[in-house]
Amino acid sequence: MNAQFKKGALELCVLSQLVGGDCYGYELTEAISTEMSVAAGTLYLILKRLKDDKLVDTYLVESSGGPARKYYHLTQKGLDYQDEQKEEWLSFVEKVERLIK
Repeated sequence: MNAQFKKGALELCVLSQLVGGDCYGYELTEAISTEMSVAAGTLYLILKRLKDDKLVDTYLVESSGGPARKYYHLTQKGLDYQDEQKEEWLSFVEKVERLIK
């Protein structure tokens, strides 16, 4: 997949995965990697930026087999932002499809 295509969509993919429920970083990497190749480090940078922008909150959950896991949870601001970005993305894709047919 073209890296520029992926770069433009990856944040929306992360946010959209979190709409379905809270996840920890590795879980997000695995879910997104089923559809496209992505480095865990790339996702953690996106998650940090989303947290800095108050679009996600984090909390720790103890793990029986290792260190506590940091879970990511969409804030209301994040949910609203995901919805806006999704609408913009779908509109963009429609326009591109019309142009490339």
